[in-house]
Amino acid sequence: MNYKPLILPKVNWDTTVSTNTYGELIVQPLEPGFGITLGNALRRVMLSSIEGSAVTSVIIKGVNNEFSTLKGVVEDILHVLLNLKGIVVKNSTGLPGKMYLHKKSEGPVKVADIKTDDHLTVINKDYVIAHLATDGELEIEFFVETGRGYQPAQWPLGESLQADGRIYLDAMFSPVKRVEYTVEQARVGERFDCDKLIVRIDTNGAVGPQDAIHYGTSVLRTQFEHFLLAKEIPFNEVSQSPEEKSEKEYRVEGESPTKGLPVELFLKPIDELEFSVRAHNCLIGAGIKRVIDLVNMTEEDVLKIKNFGRKSLREVKEILSAFGLHLGMNIKELDLKKAIKEQEKKAGA
Repeated sequence: MNYKPLILPKVNWDTTVSTNTYGELIVQPLEPGFGITLGNALRRVMLSSIEGSAVTSVIIKGVNNEFSTLKGVVEDILHVLLNLKGIVVKNSTGLPGKMYLHKKSEGPVKVADIKTDDHLTVINKDYVIAHLATDGELEIEFFVETGRGYQPAQWPLGESLQADGRIYLDAMFSPVKRVEYTVEQARVGERFDCDKLIVRIDTNGAVGPQDAIHYGTSVLRTQFEHFLLAKEIPFNEVSQSPEEKSEKEYRVEGESPTKGLPVELFLKPIDELEFSVRAHNCLIGAGIKRVIDLVNMTEEDVLKIKNFGRKSLREVKEILSAFGLHLGMNIKELDLKKAIKEQEKKAGA
């Protein structure tokens, strides 16, 4: 059976806002309606199903229950335990581990004072756990575990006090703090009904935004594979991104490279493409005033423009793709004028 192809999107990260804890993923163009479908699925999976590590229990020297106080520690133990839940732990192996803290000097006790097993790393080193007075001393042994989502304190049944003085904590394993997405309209050639998906991800630093997307996508793919009742339909073979489709068309002998695109677009000023001020000014300064002048350039030519970096190049490629265009099209202005005359003749007839 011949299947109709699907639009294959391009996936890019906005490097202008990316940090170790925040990222914006831009996916375009998508089939109509796919923005909400994919955005919601990724959001729910990333918030609920990504593994992380957290402190699940502690032993505080001189304390056998969470309602105690400790001489020389400004906060009561309940307050200290609440602060301990804010420690961000990165686990390189996923195995359980231990951490240790011993502080005697007056002043704040920070996460940076914690010593960890080799496979554990504390991220938020400036986070304050407690404050010590002149005669204060705080000694804590931490037990770290890996899991998904939220886990209530795992107190052994029937025991109010533990023989080793261990206190169990609620744990939020998920390293993803917030995920939101928006869907905008994207243009592909003459089509204006395609979707553009923007996913914004905040993490605690134990996992980066790109790793969160990779993990969430892997979870969805693993689950969806079990819905297949027969051999998978090879959409990736019959579908192509707009750029790939255009490049294939241009390789067909005798076929116009402007096929399927409005001829007038190539002769319009680059203002029509609505580049950022920086990219626009660089192009104008280099004498690139029309769309045809730009699409006939290669990536190497564009990067030779003064003050034009890879960030601006990425912007140009994305906007051209939204119009069904790309660099290196090798359009001849004479062919465009002939095509326009033919259109005028047909219109006059």
